[in-house]
Amino acid sequence: MNELKLNILNYKGYYTKIHYSAEDEVLYGKVEGIKNLVSFESTSVKEIKKEFQKAVDDYVCYIKSQEVSDEK
Repeated sequence: MNELKLNILNYKGYYTKIHYSAEDEVLYGKVEGIKNLVSFESTSVKEIKKEFQKAVDDYVCYIKSQEVSDEK
């Protein structure tokens, strides 16, 4: 029996679990450990890491511009 690996990415102190929707044929995730919902998706395995990093960068920029806590 094959074991499924838990696909976790880390970037700038944030992390996510990568999921796959067979119905939609898309990889997706959300930034974990924060109160806000920050999600991302990609149809490409090669691009999902970049999409996660972009989502984190956008979130960090948002919290800095709003002068709010990142609630980690």
